[in-house]
Amino acid sequence: MTVREGDGTTGGPTGHPWFGDQRLTPAAPAGTIRDMLRHELRDTGWPHQALLPVAPIAVPRASYAGLFRVAAALVDLLRRTALETAPTTAGRLAAYRMPQSEHQLFVRDPFVEERYPDCVVRPDVVIGPAGPQFLEFNVSGALGGVVETHCRLEVWRRLHADAVGRTPFTSPDPFAVRAGMYRSLCAELGVAPRVAIVGSARVEGVRSRYFQLEADYLNNHGLTARFFEPEELPQAWDCAPHLRYPVGLRNFTIPDWLDAGLDTSYVQDALDNDCLLVGTQTSTFMHSKLTMGLLSEGRPWMSAADRDLVDAYVPWTRILSDRRAARAGREVELLPFVVANRDLLVLKAGLGESGKQVVIGREVDQATWESAVGEAAAEGTSVVQDFVAPRTCRVALVADGDDEPHDVEVAPVIGPLLFGGRPAGLFCRYYGDGSAGIVSIRGGESSSDNCMVAV
Repeated sequence: MTVREGDGTTGGPTGHPWFGDQRLTPAAPAGTIRDMLRHELRDTGWPHQALLPVAPIAVPRASYAGLFRVAAALVDLLRRTALETAPTTAGRLAAYRMPQSEHQLFVRDPFVEERYPDCVVRPDVVIGPAGPQFLEFNVSGALGGVVETHCRLEVWRRLHADAVGRTPFTSPDPFAVRAGMYRSLCAELGVAPRVAIVGSARVEGVRSRYFQLEADYLNNHGLTARFFEPEELPQAWDCAPHLRYPVGLRNFTIPDWLDAGLDTSYVQDALDNDCLLVGTQTSTFMHSKLTMGLLSEGRPWMSAADRDLVDAYVPWTRILSDRRAARAGREVELLPFVVANRDLLVLKAGLGESGKQVVIGREVDQATWESAVGEAAAEGTSVVQDFVAPRTCRVALVADGDDEPHDVEVAPVIGPLLFGGRPAGLFCRYYGDGSAGIVSIRGGESSSDNCMVAV
């Protein structure tokens, strides 16, 4: 069994007790580990990374469990907040000023539509001075980090397991938890356990193996599963009853498909013919950062405990408009406050991915900030949020061409995966050169990822 070392340095000079002080030592030569990691993620579309980890990031069991406990509670509050903005889907579309592209792919039965939007969730969390802070909630069947965490864990378990399969760490496997979600869903609906994985290898940065990995896992673990490109979806429902796929995963986003010139009507036809693909389109309301703004501001139905939870774990977030808002126990004129305090704030569009619609105030000049704020306020679909200075942990990475790993202090963005409300692994991404900010795996030469495990 791999030796753990408690050298007191995991948190680093700008670290935090949340990270603990234990590290997992590499269980093989660095070159071997690098080759194994790349082999697992081959042909999925995952970008080449010049810096790769040589062990999973270990955190204390209490930190690991606590993050999921808070995440599940916040997701419940987020769902209620999104649904109460209006009594109907049409009302919510208007309230959120959703783009026309999102006015589709709803299930005909409102009860079913509103019951299953939050099946697949991955918040983005950083460890700030006060501990975990939830910066946003990604609510979509097309989350990044699922396949990646599964593949990383495959390598770490092979390397660190002893003769009887025990490892010095614990972590759920995302595919195993999602298989359990499908089984529960099928049992609740009273349908056969046949699962459609819906996506497309024609979307930029994705290949068919990315989807096929999960289908193969499900087929090897007691479910029947198939990966469907959009044009193949009629085969999921226009067939003999025993061959139909009554449930499935929406492993795509509407913007990605539209950018790739793909026809979403095949999905609508499947939904209209009783193929339930989760999370349902109502997930878009939960995904919108406007919902975080409403949650942070407080809702009339929230209990004192709800309010305390949000205040402790969600940075101050407000929907940007010309109005007054509460700030640190007093009322401020929101627009003048935001313009005058760019060093404290981040501007985020309601919908956006990979940090493309985010402006960090301290990283731009005043003129750029004022222009971005003015444009966002006019549109009414953005939020401002307190900037959270991320704390760091120390990790060992190996660079292309190197035979030995080196230590780096990184500021990870942590993604707790929740499927059907159950913990499904901790994905994390960071810049291997130690820089912080908007972290995207496709965003720079030093981008890297790993999974966190409990020790």
